[in-house]
Amino acid sequence: MKVANILEVKGTEVMTVRPGDTIRDVAHRLVEENVGALVVSGGAGTLEGIISERDISRGLAFHGPNIGTLLASDLMTRGVVTCGPEDSISDTARVMTNRRIRHLPVQDGNRIVGIISIGDILKYRLDEVMLETRVLRDIALAVR
Repeated sequence: MKVANILEVKGTEVMTVRPGDTIRDVAHRLVEENVGALVVSGGAGTLEGIISERDISRGLAFHGPNIGTLLASDLMTRGVVTCGPEDSISDTARVMTNRRIRHLPVQDGNRIVGIISIGDILKYRLDEVMLETRVLRDIALAVR
């Protein structure tokens, strides 16, 4: 199975913020959208970075109460690891686990076509295991 299979179910909407948005605005956006990370883009689908709840909590530890006035570009992760729609789910899960990444933009060429989370991968794998279980149970019942 491929990352594209997750995007077929989840959708391809990519929520973004601009590098010049304040951390206060970024935090509000994370809450409004009920997501854990946002792509940082200057426009036209560019990927300048990614900012997550983890980045903000680390920023709070270093900058204290003044964090709200910092910019997304101050706290974002810059060297963003991405995956492609044709990448296998198991390989992508391995990368996310080994690198301790919870959100991964999906890039097709130079365009960001989605974002997946470790929760999306877990849900997909769980659904897959449940389907296999039902099939095996049906086979066992049919053999009786």
